[in-house]
Amino acid sequence: MEVVKNLDIKRYMGKWYEIASFPSFFQPKKGENTSAFYTLNEDGTVHVLNVTFVNGKKDSIEGTAYKADPKSDEAKLKVKFYVPPFLPIIPVTGDYWVLYIDEDYQYVLVGGPTKKYLWAETYG
Repeated sequence: MEVVKNLDIKRYMGKWYEIASFPSFFQPKKGENTSAFYTLNEDGTVHVLNVTFVNGKKDSIEGTAYKADPKSDEAKLKVKFYVPPFLPIIPVTGDYWVLYIDEDYQYVLVGGPTKKYLWAETYG
């Protein structure tokens, strides 16, 4: 599967709104107004805050994203979350591959090597 090359990580930072996705076991089934907020850390990693609302109640999780291979120009990242969020003791790591991004950095498709997960997002 092809991924974006030479992703401008600084341009990617900010709030992205989910507009479509494949259902996944780790996201609430009835989540609405789902968004992801990315902030660049001083060490080059990315702070990730995922937020969704279930029955009007806010649900969120924080994590860290980093390049899977620091020497590669491909936008293949790993993202690590700690669960449960209120007692971060168990690290869970997943793939975060930027499969497509438009030249204005307004729309993105994110997935991974298994093709089980796919998110379409718009920049907010």
